Amino acid sequence: MRILFVCLGNICRSPMAEAVMRDLLMKRGLSEQITVDSAGTSNWHVGEPPHKGTQAKLAEYGIATTGMQCRQLKIGDFADFDYIVGMDISNVDNIRKMLKQPNDAKIFRFLDLTAHQKDVPDPWYTGDFQETYNLCLEGCEALLEKVLADMQKS
Repeated sequence: MRILFVCLGNICRSPMAEAVMRDLLMKRGLSEQITVDSAGTSNWHVGEPPHKGTQAKLAEYGIATTGMQCRQLKIGDFADFDYIVGMDISNVDNIRKMLKQPNDAKIFRFLDLTAHQKDVPDPWYTGDFQETYNLCLEGCEALLEKVLADMQKS
């Protein structure tokens, strides 16, 4: 199974979700069965590492970002990933337009799998990387349960 997390710039929220999910998968011994990546709908930061705030927050929890680089969402991502997860509703709308997939269920908003059912606030604007981390952890745990349930069905 392959998961792609997507936000606007791919330097704050989606790389944080990618790193958190990788950490969960490693701890559960699932890194071979489930892989993750992240992308942005814009091309503003292509080739850059995650934001320093993202790196610092993840480091507090012992989660590495080594080798992670921003990339832009591309049309081939639709075929390459089983789940394409937007960090907010605007991201989901942009993903659907960019991938020309207006209704496909594998594209959805990250926190719709949780009790929050809201957007992940962008710490680029809020400065609150702790809130983003907390929501990413909760969302990744919920997404992992969904993925594992879907794997059992197939």
